[in-house]
Amino acid sequence: MSEAPTASTPVILGIDDLRPLPRCTRIARTSGEGVRLLEEHRDSYVDELWLDHDLGGDDTIMPVVTLLEEAAFNGRPFAIGTIFVHSANPIGAETVIRSLAHWSYRVQRATA
Repeated sequence: MSEAPTASTPVILGIDDLRPLPRCTRIARTSGEGVRLLEEHRDSYVDELWLDHDLGGDDTIMPVVTLLEEAAFNGRPFAIGTIFVHSANPIGAETVIRSLAHWSYRVQRATA
């Protein structure tokens, strides 16, 4: 008797300095770690990407947003199902959403 095929585990990445994000398969706590995490997944599909705007101190998600924008500008956007932006900073969150939507990423505001 053969076993039923198993569904592959979804790749759910999170970049947040504080939240546990239990659905995420990997979490980065700084923008630098977030950039490295995305670069590790450059040639694979990411089901969900969770982004927090403020990452503690002077650190924000903007280096990660810049990486995503540059990839799209160069004609090679990251393959991401949905990007969820969660932040206590509504202006920062809207800036991220507008920037990524401009480059045709599927992005929405969420609570984490």
